[in-house]
Amino acid sequence: MNHLKFDLIVVGNGIVGAATALRIKQDFPKLSVLMIDKEHSCATHQTGHNSGVVHAGVYYQPGSLKADFCKRGAALTRSFCLENDLPYEQCGKLLVATSELELTRMEALAERCHENGITIVPLSEQELKAKEPRVSGLGALHVPATAITDFPKITETMVARFCDLGGATLFGAEITQINEGGQSVRINAGRHVVEASSLVVCAGLMADRLVRMMGVKCDFQIVPFRGEYFRLAAGLNDIVKHLIYPIPDPDLPFLGVHLTPMVDGTVTVGPNAVLGWKREGYGRVNFSIRDVVEMVSFSGFWKVLQNNFATGVKEMVDSLFLPGYLKRVQKYCPVIRAGDLRPYPAGIRAQAVLTDGSLVHDFLFKETGRSLHVCNAPSPAATSAMPIGEYLAEKAAEKFKL
Repeated sequence: MNHLKFDLIVVGNGIVGAATALRIKQDFPKLSVLMIDKEHSCATHQTGHNSGVVHAGVYYQPGSLKADFCKRGAALTRSFCLENDLPYEQCGKLLVATSELELTRMEALAERCHENGITIVPLSEQELKAKEPRVSGLGALHVPATAITDFPKITETMVARFCDLGGATLFGAEITQINEGGQSVRINAGRHVVEASSLVVCAGLMADRLVRMMGVKCDFQIVPFRGEYFRLAAGLNDIVKHLIYPIPDPDLPFLGVHLTPMVDGTVTVGPNAVLGWKREGYGRVNFSIRDVVEMVSFSGFWKVLQNNFATGVKEMVDSLFLPGYLKRVQKYCPVIRAGDLRPYPAGIRAQAVLTDGSLVHDFLFKETGRSLHVCNAPSPAATSAMPIGEYLAEKAAEKFKL
């Protein structure tokens, strides 16, 4: 075994872990900091499997961490992209209402935008058609600040800057054991034993397992939700100029199937939200005995199924049968046909669920004497990564007396 020693360890090389490690190294340049991950490259999981949208903060409860982190994160993401010559296009978003119920929900969203200080432009049916001739709806909200970027490239740049400042990385090293003592934390990772005075964990899909590994009382579990995408045929790359979103159901944490122009010029459709049977299941067939056994042994899993049974069945049916999936996007863009949908990689959302079956909608943090854990980093975590890193750096400085 190779023995290593550092002042502080950050677990996770997704965008949240990278932003946290970079911020800590910037704030405390003399601190020896190591970033660990079981993958050999960064942004392998949630960061590398999302829509690439820089959210403005439309949906989030005023005063919540989500709302604060998202709004500040959007501005910081833009600045970071401009400073590092990374893709960033402020194409704006249209939230399209296609029924009277959605018009009512749209009014509530408009009020929330005002409370969060987000600029919006309400559009009539005719004004919507003038902006997007191929989109149909009774009205829409235009959110000019919404943008698109490449979050994996942002993450890679953060990791490179972290290393330039003297930070170290240990990739391809899966953590199998964590022991916390009075003076340090000792981690078994691959062929290495790493010791540090303090630990910050940004483990995404594995957040609950690393919390339990440290013997922390865990009143939640990560339940994976699979988001399935399609890519439109190349001939439809100019189908829309804006991001096109449906009006979401306020009782659900998912935003619905949307049309997203990507920075590479393609347009994606998705995602839906179906229960995942494997935490890192991105292929067509996805099943992990360990993940399933762990999930069905958790009381909160059965309660969340009971609470969302009808929605879950509809999601599964539309996942298995393309016409159901297609209908979701055709309600606001009827020109799209089944033959226009091409395969595109799926994503997995790490959703924290409490033992009472409630979904955790905001950020969730836990800690021990020598560790801080990000237990739930819901969308828009990629947009919010830099404020999350700032928050964790401040917490670490106070807690660990850096």
